[in-house]
Amino acid sequence: MTDPGPAPSAAAASFPKDAAAARRSNSVGYQESSSPRDDREPQADSNRPRHGPAPGKPTLASIQARIVAKQYQHALTELEVILQHEPDNTDALYMSAVCRRYRREFDQALTRLKRLQALAPENGRAHQEEGHTWRDMGRPEDALRAYARACRFNPALVASWRGQLDILTRLRRHEEAAQSKAQLDYLRQLPQPLVIVLDLISQGKLLKAEDLCRKFLRKVPHHVEAMRMLADIGVRFGVLTDAEFLLESAHEFEPQNVRVHMDYIQVLRKRQKFAQALEQAGRLLETAPGHPQFQSIYAIECMQTGDYETALGLLDKVLEQIPGDPVTLTSKGHAYKTSGEYDKAVASYRSALASQPRHGEAWYSLSNLKVYSFSDSELEAMRAQARNDDLAHADRVHLNFALGKAFEDRNDFETSFACYAQGNRLKKTLSTYDADKMTEELRAQQRVCTPGMLARGQRAGHPASDPIFVVGLPRAGSTLLEQILSSHSQVDGTLELPNIPSLSQQLRRRGRGGSEPDYPEILAALSDQELRRFGQQYIDDTRIHRQGAPFFIDKMPNNFRHIGLIHLILPNAKIIDARRHPMACGFSGFKQLFAEGQEFTYDLADLGQYYRDYVEIMDYWDEALPGKVLRVQYEEVVDDLEFQVRRLLDYCGLEFEPGCLSFHNTERSVRTPSSEQVRRPIYQSGLDYWRNYQSWLDPLRNALGEDVRNRYE
Repeated sequence: MTDPGPAPSAAAASFPKDAAAARRSNSVGYQESSSPRDDREPQADSNRPRHGPAPGKPTLASIQARIVAKQYQHALTELEVILQHEPDNTDALYMSAVCRRYRREFDQALTRLKRLQALAPENGRAHQEEGHTWRDMGRPEDALRAYARACRFNPALVASWRGQLDILTRLRRHEEAAQSKAQLDYLRQLPQPLVIVLDLISQGKLLKAEDLCRKFLRKVPHHVEAMRMLADIGVRFGVLTDAEFLLESAHEFEPQNVRVHMDYIQVLRKRQKFAQALEQAGRLLETAPGHPQFQSIYAIECMQTGDYETALGLLDKVLEQIPGDPVTLTSKGHAYKTSGEYDKAVASYRSALASQPRHGEAWYSLSNLKVYSFSDSELEAMRAQARNDDLAHADRVHLNFALGKAFEDRNDFETSFACYAQGNRLKKTLSTYDADKMTEELRAQQRVCTPGMLARGQRAGHPASDPIFVVGLPRAGSTLLEQILSSHSQVDGTLELPNIPSLSQQLRRRGRGGSEPDYPEILAALSDQELRRFGQQYIDDTRIHRQGAPFFIDKMPNNFRHIGLIHLILPNAKIIDARRHPMACGFSGFKQLFAEGQEFTYDLADLGQYYRDYVEIMDYWDEALPGKVLRVQYEEVVDDLEFQVRRLLDYCGLEFEPGCLSFHNTERSVRTPSSEQVRRPIYQSGLDYWRNYQSWLDPLRNALGEDVRNRYE
């Protein structure tokens, strides 16, 4: 991670002298392409070349050699050849910016970096190079901001931490300088293999990071920081059980290690072990009762367990120490929203914006209340922020979705769609979602899960009939169905439980190990004992979310991908398919900014293909498991609520209860984007709302395919 400083000789330190060294080095300015397996990883490799070199064209390796030889003009000439054919080649853009900085062509360097950051917003080295450029231009404040962004996206960048330390020291900002020095000391004390692991994680090269981290742990089995990094990789892969075990062990080895303790709390929360997470957060807070970060962590865990009074009290204590902190004020808004205190939620979000007008999450949180309307002055304030070139990528994403809602409420559908589309384009730059790969994965389910193989479930699976799975696409009415069912005295509502996706990831990991088939092929190889054990594990692990009713709901929508797995381990579980008109469902997903996952929603064509694949595999489950799945069409629920409620209850073997018709009167917390909507009586006005945008929805319509369109048109 050598800093390519102002002296030309430093360039040689920044770019290794051959391609093999480039792949090994942690300081190289660009990175090798992903391996075939890397394209299945959940995070983007922001430095991945977009295209391979054409025959006869200069290669990045040959250009690198010119940079090492300080032949910057020759390198630029060859880079221009590449960029003429591949204007989005992130490696070439980065190298061009470096060369131009060394030639003191600062404006051209910044132009290249701006283009690179638009393509790869979280490329840490792009922001680091911007910091170097501002530094060499004599603009330390701009350099500081760029270095800070670089370190946020890639905390392994020593040059950016050193750049901050140098500037902060010169500016006599000693407290901030001490923080940068602490991070530098941490990196310098870290074994070099783990520095490389940290760098690879930041780039999204998780398989390589995992391999290197495991090799290190085989040599140093109880290295706590290595265990923490391997747990981080596990979380990113969705293998939460392994991550929890690693962090629990690391915490036992070093109970005073704050980083480990906070990560342990986070993974417990992700596993929805809220009581344990709260206990650990309490222990962390006991070590420093007045620490605002620890108070905030404990407040979040209180919210997860429904103790909003304690959470809000702690957040107020944080605000006493950090007045006007927009993140804390936004958290207060979330607490009020989840507990149904709409007016207080609005007031908290507005307070966050009064403190920091560029805090995009607060703008979006107001819009995500669904029933909030922005004033003219708020709209103008948002538009002013959208023109701010220094706005962070995440804030810009949030702001565009909020603007989409603001213009939608004004019936300016063309401007509204443009804002939604821009927000989705920005989100897609961080995504590696491959629609064709998803199609193939779902068709693999059909090849593997034959009726004969699925029949094993009745013999081998766990006999529990407690779970009611509500599956489908997001924004298709699953929250409405859950709210109806959980209003029954015999049914507990829970959350979008991660247990089935986590189990599928565990099985996928076994296949990646090389000794067993990949998922879903591995399903056919599982023993009867394993199937029953997985079913028992699901029942045991989800018990924490229940309040004692005989049945409970798991409304993770993407579980439709895993109905074969569900049937094999829990053959008596009920499965309800929440379905909605494809154009209405698709556009509703497109204009919703999801907290995580659902990457297919960032592109209309991807949405259409995903919906088509969903219909295809649900048709297959109907064929392979006749009568297993109850399909509930959202529009039919809106049209005749009582009939559909009785149909739902009959399928679940439940007696009719009038409370299921007045589901909107429930006082339970709702933690989905539909929280305010399901607290109101059902309405028909939104059924065809998508038609206001139909002029811009052709990519969605076309991708659905003729068969799906004919079902609804």
